[in-house]
Amino acid sequence: MFRRDVTAGGWLVRRLVAACVAGALCLGAVGAASAQTSDPWIVLEGKAGPGKGKHVVLVSGDEEYRSEETLPALAKILAERHGFKCTVLFAIDPGDGSIDPNKGNNIPGLAALDKADLAVFFLRFRNLPDDQMKHVVDYVESGRPIIGLRTATHSFNLSGESAYRKYTWNNGDKEYEGGFGRQVLGETWISHHGNHGSQSTRGIVAPGKEGHPILRGIKSGDVWGPTDVYGVRLPLPGDSDPLLLGEVLEGMKFEDKPIPGPKNEPRMPVAWVKSYKGSSGKTSRVFTTTMGASQDFSNEGMRRLLVNACYWGVGLEEKIPARSDVALVGRFEPLPFKFNGAAKGVKPADLLK
Repeated sequence: MFRRDVTAGGWLVRRLVAACVAGALCLGAVGAASAQTSDPWIVLEGKAGPGKGKHVVLVSGDEEYRSEETLPALAKILAERHGFKCTVLFAIDPGDGSIDPNKGNNIPGLAALDKADLAVFFLRFRNLPDDQMKHVVDYVESGRPIIGLRTATHSFNLSGESAYRKYTWNNGDKEYEGGFGRQVLGETWISHHGNHGSQSTRGIVAPGKEGHPILRGIKSGDVWGPTDVYGVRLPLPGDSDPLLLGEVLEGMKFEDKPIPGPKNEPRMPVAWVKSYKGSSGKTSRVFTTTMGASQDFSNEGMRRLLVNACYWGVGLEEKIPARSDVALVGRFEPLPFKFNGAAKGVKPADLLK
């Protein structure tokens, strides 16, 4: 933790530092990081690396798993260590401009998707207005690559008045059953397969997938997280191709043993790739993982999985290092996953202090 006299900048600096520590979100300077104090998003200009010239837009907004912590930390690694320009968007309280995951109908800055090379979604049950949702849908249907984390399988819970109602998580239309989650990412919300809050997840490489570029530098057991395995329907739809299977563990520690019995027979996929043909007629590369909470992101294997997936998404799989540099940039102390557990009063510009 920072000392009370961490810097000589006075009361204001101490207040900002306290907010960052509380939220585990202080990013520091990354390349030419930029944000006006009034901007409800952050932009990180990439340094040198294979991703130079590629723009990743990361869209956060979930009430439970601290996407507002995971995605800035991922963006910082991508920009600092791999050259990607990153824009991170947040659920914003329009009253005071602070990040508030409980505001399910407001993510400013989604127009950044219009020129993005890759979109990373970590959302949960958002009910966005049509003018915001249009940018999401235009991107999804464009054929550009898509990554979904954890609750992205149930990203949208759109009202009946929405022009984009079919993207909602429980859409019953047979032509677009399960909405964005099922159709685009490969599954919608089904269930907790492991016991939520008491059984953690170990990633086991799916048979025959050891050579997949997203798994470069990753072996069975490297990926671990305290979040539980989600249930999915088997087989996954279309050309979904599981890369990691989730081993349900007895407890909440990395070294815990797998539980015996049907919970691990068979294991549920927790990371897979697939394609999605949008209304543009073009086909997207899609990577989905049902892991990714900010506490999961403390795990080096989890970080490597996501960084490698970004390379693969934009067609740079040949550039994925034998062991990607995924060292955390700056302080990262994730808050526990729970409802109403987000840091209070943090504004996007504070993340660049």
